[in-house]
Amino acid sequence: MLALMQNICQLNALDTLLEEIIIVNNNSSSNYSLVEQFVNDNKHIPFKYILSNENLGVAKGRNFAIQQSKAPIIIMLDDDAELEGKDALVHIDDIYREQGNSLAIVSFKVIYYATRQMQKNAFPHKQFDKKKDFHSFETYYYAGGAHAISREAIEKANFYPEDFFYGMEEYDLSYRLLDCGYKIIYSDSIVMLHKESPLGRQPTRNKLKMLWLNKSKVAWRYLPFACYLSTFTLWSLEYLKKSNFDFPGFMLGWSSIFSIPLKERRKRIKPETLSHLIDLEARLYY
Repeated sequence: MLALMQNICQLNALDTLLEEIIIVNNNSSSNYSLVEQFVNDNKHIPFKYILSNENLGVAKGRNFAIQQSKAPIIIMLDDDAELEGKDALVHIDDIYREQGNSLAIVSFKVIYYATRQMQKNAFPHKQFDKKKDFHSFETYYYAGGAHAISREAIEKANFYPEDFFYGMEEYDLSYRLLDCGYKIIYSDSIVMLHKESPLGRQPTRNKLKMLWLNKSKVAWRYLPFACYLSTFTLWSLEYLKKSNFDFPGFMLGWSSIFSIPLKERRKRIKPETLSHLIDLEARLYY
């Protein structure tokens, strides 16, 4: 986190383009004393450090951070990252000026800090090999820890789903943004250097179960029924594979899946939004 803060302070056009830096300590057990000291030592930088008295989770934590801010364009970054180059703010501002009010999100290029290789699971399209060399394209979801979003758009789409403690909140918000008529684009002009290991972080069984449940909720809420069926089935197999065949967790997961239609109201996206997703080559069945 400290390295990211130092990195942000070195960006160009801070005086004209940076309104505030919101840092939410999500009730972390880690020592944030160096971060707090850096904030105190740099009063000329508009830091706003907030200590939450509970772990809000990803989606609720992002909503909380957004509601503490006031800027019209919000940049969200993982805390184990830095921005490459000093013109990131300038590039983001240029893109929003060029695209106009229809643009909701700009998803950044993410590369591993250690190897300089693109991070495939942070690329905002499932057709990685086809699109990885594109400089920019319109897409249907985005990298949650490496993007900019319009305040107007996220407020109109009613923020992140707060019942998603971990995982898949980007898909839920993306479908609602697209249904509101907004665009999501990828641009390699903004590069985030991610300090995560190229081997990735192995999710716990509990997190795997949340991914399975939340992706199934997204399909149930917004997509055709066939997509819901294929999503919960294929993600159940993914859970088994990655959990080393945790059958007790598998059965508990199915119990949660079967309760979705009883607890969740369908909010199907418009037919024209579904057609647009198909045009964007979105992967809807998994």
